[in-house]
Amino acid sequence: MNTLSRRDFLKASAVIATASPLAAQPPKPDNPVKVPARAVTKGPKHHFFGYYDKTPWDKTGRYMLVNEIDFADRQPKPGEELTLGMVDLKDGDRFTELAKTPAWCWQQGTMLQWVGTAPEREAVFNSFTDKQPSATVIDVSTGKSRALPRPIYALSTDGTQAVTLDFARLHRLRPGYGYATYPEQFADEPAPEKLGIWWMDMKTGKNELVVNLKQLAAFKPDDRFKDAHHWVNHLQFNPGGTRFVFLHRWKKPEDKSWQTRMLTAKPDGSDLRLVFDDGMTSHFDWRDDATMLAWARTKADGNHFYTADVLTGEKKLVGADVLTQDGHCSYSPDRKWILNDTYPDKDRMQWLMLFKPATGRRYDLNQFHSPKPFTGPFRCDLHPRWNRDGSLVCIDGCHDAQRQLYVLDVSEVVKS
Repeated sequence: MNTLSRRDFLKASAVIATASPLAAQPPKPDNPVKVPARAVTKGPKHHFFGYYDKTPWDKTGRYMLVNEIDFADRQPKPGEELTLGMVDLKDGDRFTELAKTPAWCWQQGTMLQWVGTAPEREAVFNSFTDKQPSATVIDVSTGKSRALPRPIYALSTDGTQAVTLDFARLHRLRPGYGYATYPEQFADEPAPEKLGIWWMDMKTGKNELVVNLKQLAAFKPDDRFKDAHHWVNHLQFNPGGTRFVFLHRWKKPEDKSWQTRMLTAKPDGSDLRLVFDDGMTSHFDWRDDATMLAWARTKADGNHFYTADVLTGEKKLVGADVLTQDGHCSYSPDRKWILNDTYPDKDRMQWLMLFKPATGRRYDLNQFHSPKPFTGPFRCDLHPRWNRDGSLVCIDGCHDAQRQLYVLDVSEVVKS
């Protein structure tokens, strides 16, 4: 077996990506060189972070937030707690427990993340206070904490504001993303006026319902909405905190699949705008304050990655020949690279890649096996995430028969 240098591998990978035709799965590199993945957590317990749209690294780059659990082969039972903590990368990856919470799910964890107002010291996670869903802000150096009256879904970059939703309704309609810990209200109502998206001040806890489900069901409706139950998912602020994006989803009670459209609004819920409305929108990220990258469907070109100007509606194809599957996409901190992955292919392999929009080239970083037991709501998606300077990425992996957190050094790739 021939061994290539890292630089030669990057060149070869880029050529393969540029020349490959549209395929059902990513073209495989013809060499054995891979960017190695280092485990920063270990058994016997399982560890994971959660979703791809936030970073586990603190401002200093020394600590990574992580969730810890005894099992990984079933859904959590109501009230079953998860341990959350942090790994010290400069002290042998030592794990320090911070707290426990029953407010968690496999795909997005506890919404554990650093708070932008103090990203070297404060983290926030979802919890329960007086049997009601809430959030807890904890100082990782002192252990002191304070409660917020609602759970959080997404924070603005500066950490001053949050948007959130009802995790009980989400649990029923999209298992693996909501919480089984508290009963759902208005479960029989297709589009309850008292549920939707809440905005919250992260300092005071002041909050208000800014977009409700009844409003969404009445916003540019069509025949697809007939007899359907509505919900929202995947909220995210733009970099400047001036708008947030979300997915409006609906399905009939007897249906297994759902339909989706993407919308954005200002933090107070005003200026509600449709971005994608052809029944399918999946993973996405903000490129800048007005531009979204998303895997979506359009009548003109079908399922692809697109950029969309959320104010003008202009859409452009992105990497149509090489980014051929839906994946958990995110921009590097300098916005020059797109990090992406895939779901398991026919061989149960998950692909991790970088794409450079300026050149149209895709760089395959590594492939990871996903054992069959990791399927359904407790599947282990890679959910790749950047560190704060764009030199490292981390993934949740189950290729070693446990669910653990891995780090890959991509500094040479992003220099190319």
